[in-house]
Amino acid sequence: MPAFEYTALGGNGRQQTGVIEGDTPRQARQALRDRGLSPLDIRPVSENKNADGKGFHLNSFIKHGMNPSELALMTRQLSTLVASGTPLEDALGTTARQSEKARVKKILMGVRAKVTEGHSLEAGLNDFPSAFPELYRATVAAGEKSGFLDTVLERLAEYAENRQEMRQKLTGALIYPVILVVFAFIVVAGLLTYVVPQVTEVFTSLGAELPLLTRTLIAISDAAKAYGVYALIAVAGATFLFLRAMRNTKFRYRVHQIILRIPLISKLVRGLNTSGFARTLSILVASGVPVLEALRISAQVMSNLSMREAVYSATINVREGASISNSLEKSGQFPPMTIHLIASGESSGKLENMLERSAIHQERELQSILGAILALFEPVMILVMGVLVMIIVLAILLPIFELNQLIQ
Repeated sequence: MPAFEYTALGGNGRQQTGVIEGDTPRQARQALRDRGLSPLDIRPVSENKNADGKGFHLNSFIKHGMNPSELALMTRQLSTLVASGTPLEDALGTTARQSEKARVKKILMGVRAKVTEGHSLEAGLNDFPSAFPELYRATVAAGEKSGFLDTVLERLAEYAENRQEMRQKLTGALIYPVILVVFAFIVVAGLLTYVVPQVTEVFTSLGAELPLLTRTLIAISDAAKAYGVYALIAVAGATFLFLRAMRNTKFRYRVHQIILRIPLISKLVRGLNTSGFARTLSILVASGVPVLEALRISAQVMSNLSMREAVYSATINVREGASISNSLEKSGQFPPMTIHLIASGESSGKLENMLERSAIHQERELQSILGAILALFEPVMILVMGVLVMIIVLAILLPIFELNQLIQ
């Protein structure tokens, strides 16, 4: 049964939007009237062309797709229902009704409408590319062709949940250091721009020469008050220009190459991109997606353009008959452990298992490095903040000591 997106007036005169099912627009309008609503606008969610006949994507109606947590939850629910023997149409409808987000409900109802018309699940997902990544759509297509859609959805649910868990761990690990840095900056800025001038003004009014440390701190304080706003504007402008330049693929590629040369940061970037690549390739290969197509899709998961280009080059070599491990090793962009596990998987015929192990290894190593950095960062940041505060306090106390000596 087709789905329609509607805008209607409720009994209180307020506009309401949502999705309703009906065989025809007329039937959908009548269903709205039966609910006590006055329909203002109703349009098929699965429509692929506008009134002018110009092609547009369904996603033009859905301004945003699904965030990782919504996609993980939706996939898990759909996987459970399909595995229990629920028909796909009913599973999509039930998952849509269980969702608390109107945006997710619209997307799922749009997919369901496509499926009820006799199309495949892949065709329904293709109408919402911003909600369902290419990895997701290609895996579902492979599952439908092989007849193991329930197994594929189970793998996708685990994949989405693992990615979401990894993202939450990284975000949670960075919250405290960011708060600490911001707080330290605010404290030091407040001392320099307010406390120091108030205290030292008393001593300068006496005409006595202030110590060098105090004079230096006053100069810094005056500069912060006089040029602080301009400095912030300059930083904001430079950031804006940099982000704008990052839209250029060539510039972004060069920046990503430079990042891979920075000792500690490069290890983190390589680990993050390698884990995402290995896990994505694992699920695609296990789902029956052709290796060349799986490599191309897995490369798109990688955020670093230099490493992504290395996978594209490796794909060309694989097409010509080379092994995946040798092709990736030539680029020099991937950790030796990953190359070793991929080679072992190719020789044993268990490539997906070895790719999964590689992803787990990289994620553990990444968490270990981040844990060590954060464990070291916190005391260092506290120490730096303490030293800065001590310098400011000394700059205030030194004139007091000299004044006491003059009085004596």
